[in-house]
Amino acid sequence: MKALILVGGFGTRLRPLTLSFPKPLVDFANKPMILHQIEALKDVGVTEVILAINYRPEVMINFLKDFEDKLGITITCSQETEPLGTAGPLALARDKLVDGSGEPFFVLNSDVISEYPFAELIQFHKSHGGEATIMVTKVDEPSKYGVVVTEDTTGVVERFVEKPKIFVGNKINAGIYLLNPSVLDRIELKPTSIEKEVFPRIAADQKLYAMVLPGFWMDIGQPRDYITGLRLYLDSLRKKSAAKLAAGAHVVGNVLVHESAKIGEGCLIGPDVAIGPGCVVEDGVRLSRCTVMRGVRIKKHACISNSIIGWHSTVGQWARIENMTILGEDVHVGDEVYSNGGVVLPHKEIKSSILKPEIVM
Repeated sequence: MKALILVGGFGTRLRPLTLSFPKPLVDFANKPMILHQIEALKDVGVTEVILAINYRPEVMINFLKDFEDKLGITITCSQETEPLGTAGPLALARDKLVDGSGEPFFVLNSDVISEYPFAELIQFHKSHGGEATIMVTKVDEPSKYGVVVTEDTTGVVERFVEKPKIFVGNKINAGIYLLNPSVLDRIELKPTSIEKEVFPRIAADQKLYAMVLPGFWMDIGQPRDYITGLRLYLDSLRKKSAAKLAAGAHVVGNVLVHESAKIGEGCLIGPDVAIGPGCVVEDGVRLSRCTVMRGVRIKKHACISNSIIGWHSTVGQWARIENMTILGEDVHVGDEVYSNGGVVLPHKEIKSSILKPEIVM
């Protein structure tokens, strides 16, 4: 089987992290976002992953070459010269996707994190005999999204309603699809939306089905959702393989610590924290609801919550970082500095406090 991952554009919502790496290579729970998807695809027998990309393909490919060998999976790029929306990239990659086997292929949005129940999706798709299956997830606040209205017993998609004013349902598109090759005949090579143009046409022919995604789901393309996604991911990890989580007197709730990280005495870590490779957390540090990426040093008695600390940064002694502060790569925060929602671009030194949410250029 094959899979196409829609990598797309510049990742502006996750800046300043995406100034250093393309968004799919930004770490989430101690490995690049896209690797979570590629590993799950490999587990259900996908042999080739195609990345639909229009931004810095050489960085992606060089990085993922290592994982090709480790995972035994082929990773190639299909590069757009102009943005083609969410369906155009499928037409562009047609020759890579169609191999004459008639097998369906996966299409994923690269920002989506979940338990990736791909085996169940394949089973459901083959059982209904339609042309395409989309995964849907139930949300509490459907008026912010496009809602997928389905026939409950069969899962046949009846229609799509964009940001409904009155309640029509609570299922939204989860950005995970399994499509028959015949779907490609419906897509022209031009900027096209799969959600707004292609899927409604398949639904009109009653050949589009929806499967409700079991477990958690999050689009982690922006900081607040990234932090929420980490909580949901660690919750899921606790249920599925709790041994991967840290334990000890200094740990509260779900915490993921890379084996090469060092943690000092008298710290309190958690809940919902990921600490990456090569990090040094000195004595008396307090961390909660945050991600600390590779090579970061956090000095004595610093306190970090609801924040993302980018690669190779340092946080000074007694510093306090909170309220969705995002430090880009190689940012150095001085001793006793306070950051309330600062968004700091890479390679900066912060010597004075950031008292209200702002971007530090």
